[in-house]
Amino acid sequence: MPNRKTKPTSPGRRFATYPLREPLTASKPERKLTKGLRKSGGRNANGRITARHRGGGAKRRYRRIDFKRLKDGVPGKVATIEYDPNRSCYIALLHYADGEKSYILAPAGLGVGDQVKSGSDADIRPGNALALGGMPTGTIVHNVELVPGQGGKLGRAAGTAIQLVAKEGEMVTLRLPSSEMRLVRAECRATVGSLSNPEHQNLKVGKAGRSRHKGRRPQTRGVAMNPVDHPHGGGEAHHTPGGHPVTPWGKPTLGYRTRKKGKQSDRYIVRGRRRGKKKSR
Repeated sequence: MPNRKTKPTSPGRRFATYPLREPLTASKPERKLTKGLRKSGGRNANGRITARHRGGGAKRRYRRIDFKRLKDGVPGKVATIEYDPNRSCYIALLHYADGEKSYILAPAGLGVGDQVKSGSDADIRPGNALALGGMPTGTIVHNVELVPGQGGKLGRAAGTAIQLVAKEGEMVTLRLPSSEMRLVRAECRATVGSLSNPEHQNLKVGKAGRSRHKGRRPQTRGVAMNPVDHPHGGGEAHHTPGGHPVTPWGKPTLGYRTRKKGKQSDRYIVRGRRRGKKKSR
């Protein structure tokens, strides 16, 4: 589904694109499944900025999403497909047969009136959640757990699709969107299908104000600073000094690996994101 392009009535609208949001069926969330969301402005518990260029933005309410999907054997009916300002994919409101309501990440193809289930007896249909060991190889999934019962951690962004490529004993092999091959325990749960709103990656912001609405503040170039503020600063002309670009703290910004060596999860990575880089189990 393509994005919507506006008429160039102003410089800001000339290049901006917006999602069509045709699948959405509700404009307001379920009040009992939301809570207030406080903004940190990129600051930690001590009040120091640890993530730069954050602050402001439109006020949001957080939607409580059921990432665990533990209501086995209780069918749920999709009541609405809604927009969530806290994530890129759409969410679906489920009305369970026992009267409970909950939000889940909405997969592509799920519509109002569809039924979803979780548990070992669930069919391989979009929206159903079950253990990876109970799925056939080749199944496309999202919202994958890394630890059984912890809740989905992998594959939660718009359009994400993870493929189950092999099953061997207590482990299954997944192919992530980054082309990384990873081992996960077979009892970990996942939801069938790829996530909704795949055109999100093609959106063009178009103007600075739209970034401010998202809580992203402007970023100053290092070459525009003074030497005391950035290694690229100073000099009459704005140019990167003879060498590679670095962060304000002197670390390389291009091709520099930041992943720590000896992480416990390294043994579960069969093939890294870079082709040809194999990890030993």
